[in-house]
Amino acid sequence: MHHLTVVFRADREYEFNVHATDIANLSSEAAREWLQEEFDELECTPSNPVGKVLILDVILNVAKYGGEQRFAQGGAWATQFATCVAVVLDRPSVRIDVPGFVVG
Repeated sequence: MHHLTVVFRADREYEFNVHATDIANLSSEAAREWLQEEFDELECTPSNPVGKVLILDVILNVAKYGGEQRFAQGGAWATQFATCVAVVLDRPSVRIDVPGFVVG
């Protein structure tokens, strides 16, 4: 199981659990493609405008530009985000600090 926390403020954290069955049919490439498509669709601004955009920048920007409301609702978009991050980073626990712009 993967545990993902998306933080917008100390008192506003949204938690998602992604189980092995949720990611069984999702390849790392497909997860990266979804995140990149959201990055483009949300018109995210890369933190490094001159160079390669790293996957952590993509994740942070998609969370930021996707907005807190989507995570608060906990619907399909937030679940897909959590699932894709779980597959791409393959860590048991991920904390995305949106205001601090840090993935830990």
